[in-house]
Amino acid sequence: MASTYRTRFAPSPTGKMHPGHARTALVTWLQARRQGGKIVMRIEDIDRPRVVPGSADAIFRDHEWLGLDWDEGPVFQSSRDEAYERALSQLQKADMVYPCTCSRKEIAAIASAPHGDEGPRYPGTCRNGVTKPGKPPALRFVFEGSSPGFEDVLCGTYPEGRAGGDFVLRRADGVWAYQLAVVVDDAEAGITEVIRGADLLSSTPRQIALYRGLGCPVPRFAHVALVVDGDGTRLATRHRATSIESLREAGRSPEQVIGELACSLGLTATDAPICPKELVQVFELSEISRSSFTWNPKG
Repeated sequence: MASTYRTRFAPSPTGKMHPGHARTALVTWLQARRQGGKIVMRIEDIDRPRVVPGSADAIFRDHEWLGLDWDEGPVFQSSRDEAYERALSQLQKADMVYPCTCSRKEIAAIASAPHGDEGPRYPGTCRNGVTKPGKPPALRFVFEGSSPGFEDVLCGTYPEGRAGGDFVLRRADGVWAYQLAVVVDDAEAGITEVIRGADLLSSTPRQIALYRGLGCPVPRFAHVALVVDGDGTRLATRHRATSIESLREAGRSPEQVIGELACSLGLTATDAPICPKELVQVFELSEISRSSFTWNPKG
């Protein structure tokens, strides 16, 4: 019987692929191949002003160079407005959405606003009507009760109540929020397990609430520990981190890069060069390293 396991690569085309992206992509690829499942390539480009021209194609090249192929896609979020509109309409009909004219600055300035893992919780100021009629509103999801808890494959128990506050589904400028787009995309693609960086762990309760609000199955989640620089700062495109492209141009082989990432995950005893395919049979998602990895760019 064919496997029903489905996961995805979901890079944002806002810069070059760096070792942190590659490490999570390697885990995703190995899990899918170990399970005999499928990988969907999705480009998360809903925030169009932040998109760097040519970045998506560069990301494709880097995945292919590393030997991390995919089975379906690429799917671009920028082409999926109709799907997000349908989901929003469904939530509106269920009275789970309302307009809001509060700014981030105003919310942060509310001294009594409680905080969750993602900062100040929105206190519901506009639930009974917008405070600034005539101003273009954002659309918020009604987040009732205690936020969902869940069991993460790598991070363990994430307790109830850690997140909260009505959150934005579409910004006042019309840009779709990550929370809505990622849930709609994963649900429609039939994703059974989401593997991504640990920086997105605190977003998960909100997404679980959306899955439930839309009547969709909730996938499993596995949040991979981050790759950091020598100062302990998470590698990110905006910090001009070492890119996979720069490693390639410096003469590194894909096997060398994979070898370092595999060792950092506890899959190999040394960082000797290795191909992804050689790691499939020794890979167990639940047994990879839970520790962040400090990337040391070698010559």
